[in-house]
Amino acid sequence: MRIRCRLGDIMKQRGLSNKDVVELTGVSRNTITSLAANATKRIDYDTLEGLCRGLGVFPGDLIEYIPDND
Repeated sequence: MRIRCRLGDIMKQRGLSNKDVVELTGVSRNTITSLAANATKRIDYDTLEGLCRGLGVFPGDLIEYIPDND
């Protein structure tokens, strides 16, 4: 099982830069960079709320569950 953040995909689809997302969401540039690269192990509720509000998405749009193929 794997959980992954889809922020990078959303940014690419919308043509948004890290700077754009920082301005829209109020989330720090380092956090956006880590989440977009799917290089983080956790996400704070405040961060998730800022992303949802700023990008007009729901938590399920940002977080993807990938089951194991056993």
